[in-house]
Formats: sequence, C-alpha cells, structure tokens
Amino acid sequence: MEIGIIGLPKSGKTTVFNALTRGKAQTDAYSSALAPNIGVVKVPDPRLETLTKILKPKRVVPAEVTYIDIAAPAKGFGKSEGPGGQFLAYLSKVDALAHVVRVFEDERLLHPEGSVNPGRDVGTMNMELAFSDLAIIERRMERLHVSLKGAKPQEREAISREQTMLDKIKSALEADIPVRGQNLSENESKLLDNFQFLTAKPMLLLLNIAEKQIPEASSLEDKFGSTYRRPNCEVAALCGKLEMELAQLDDAEAQVFRLELGVTQSGLDRVIRLSYSLLGLISFFTTASDEVKAWTIRHNTTAQRAAGKIHTDMERGFIRAEVISHGDLVKCGSLAEARKHGLLHLEGKNYMVQDGDVVTILFNV
Repeated sequence: MEIGIIGLPKSGKTTVFNALTRGKAQTDAYSSALAPNIGVVKVPDPRLETLTKILKPKRVVPAEVTYIDIAAPAKGFGKSEGPGGQFLAYLSKVDALAHVVRVFEDERLLHPEGSVNPGRDVGTMNMELAFSDLAIIERRMERLHVSLKGAKPQEREAISREQTMLDKIKSALEADIPVRGQNLSENESKLLDNFQFLTAKPMLLLLNIAEKQIPEASSLEDKFGSTYRRPNCEVAALCGKLEMELAQLDDAEAQVFRLELGVTQSGLDRVIRLSYSLLGLISFFTTASDEVKAWTIRHNTTAQRAAGKIHTDMERGFIRAEVISHGDLVKCGSLAEARKHGLLHLEGKNYMVQDGDVVTILFNV
C-alpha cells in the first residue's frame, strides 16, 4: 500500500510524514525541485504478537505501508493551473491520498494566504486535483473524437459509450463532485482504472492541530466530518509536531506521554487503520518455513488470488488452502490442538479469505 501525503505550503505535511515514519526529513524550505520523501513503515498488528507466542517462528514479517511526502509546486498552485508534471506523476501511482490540512495557529510560521482557514485550503486542494482530472478528460475526448472518424461500426459503439461516461464525469467534476463521490457502475469504475484520476483515489483528511487543541480533536473531527466525511473519504485530527517528537522516543516512553495528554492511540496506528478501512484492505497470515508473515489483500479476495500475492506459482498451481482463523488458533493454543478439534479446514480456490485467517497454501507446478 502506498499513500501520498499532500498539502499546501506551511501545512506541516512533512512534519506529519516524519511522525508517521519516524523520519527526519527537513521540514523547512522543502523545495518542489526535490525528490519526494519516502518512508516504509511496518504495520502494527497485535495478532502477529500472539501468533509469535504460539508458533515461535524464527522470523516475523509484518505488512508494510509506504508513505510518500510529495512537495506541491508553489508557483501557480491554488490558481487553477493544475498540478505540475512531476507532482502529478508521483500522485498518479499511489493507492490513496492523505491531505494534511492546517488547523494550528503559529505566528512564527505565517500561512501563505495570510490566515488559517482549513475549509478554504481543502477547497483549494480539491480544485487542483479536479483540474488535473478535467485535463485528462479533455485530452482523452480529443483522441476519441479523432478515432471516431475512422472507426468501424462495431468500434463506434464502444467509443460512444466512453464519450458518454467521460461527459458525465466531467459534468460532476465541474459541479465539485470528485470521482470517488460519483455514483459509477462497476463497469464504469473498471474502465476508469487506466485513467488514474486523482479525485478517484480514497482521501484521508488529516487535520493538523496544535498541542493545545488536542482536547478539541474529537469535536473538530465531528465538525469537519459532517462536511467532508463520505464513502472513500475520512477525517482525522492529529498534532503533527507532537507526534513527530514522540516518534523519536521508544514506544514505552511515548505511551506515557500520550496518556498524560489524553491521546489513546498513536498517529501512525490510527492513520494505518483508517487507510486500511478506506481502501477495503484486510490482513491474512502465513506460517511456512519457520516464518510468520502478514499479507495485505482487498476484501473479497479468493484463496487462489491471495496465493498469488505470496508467489505467482502458488496462484498458477493452486490446489487448496488449509485455513484457521486467528481467534480459533489462539483458543486452541497450537495448530496440533486446532487440528484435533477440527478447526483447520480445507478450502478451494473460490474461498473468500477473511481478515485474520492463518493460511497454508498447497500447490503444484
């Protein structure tokens, strides 16, 4: 899973990047000419700890999330000129967007617009992303118009359907409805995969608050959530500066400070949980070769497709899967005991892997 961190200048998005990745990227004078900051994070999952106690593997491999802190081009940004080419290239590859929105006040760090106004900043970023999508549609429509002139009768129908779909999406974008918020059919959604529309990507609005605003975090989330929370769009508040400082401490020390401040969960844990939910992701586990490993897949993934996540040979030569839920394995205390109680079950290629399943793939190539 790759998540692109975006935000207007002075929003604190690189601070949030450091908080999430325990990184030490420069947070001042971050130029758009620089390559993005990239950090890979191990996904915290308490279930791995219990599996480790039961199975005692030599190696434990958590799932990973990659965060990409993408510098917004300052020149022309927010003036309907659209994202620059390099900015756009990085954004098009990510699975979801985390938009850091400035809510904190700091007279030492003046907002480029002269005042802190989160609603205005969300609108500015949304406009830029929509402008990029509209430009993609315009270029595609021009190519379709040219193709239509020399198309065969059977090709004309497909071109006409695509033109109708793009017209519908364009009209909705111009009415400030992102692609993720449009009621598209399953077939239309599949057709859009090749376009890499930015407003189609799931969005996590991260309200970057000051430390003194922590007691207001829930009310701020409710306030902004009532306006922006939708399917494929979630809202969360965190203090980027505090989380960055805590990320440099060991886990025990950080937890003590969080409890003193009334923060029950780390920013990283919460952002990952919301990201999984936005993207419809779950985790399953394998125990082969004295190794316990977590794998990330989408909801409603078959056992055969999940096997392909591990290795393409496993998907190609899939025979069956031996499956037990994490909860059942914990209750039994061992795989041998689970087998005695008939809780290890064999499943075929069309079995839908469930969150927390412990899976052994049997295959032959």
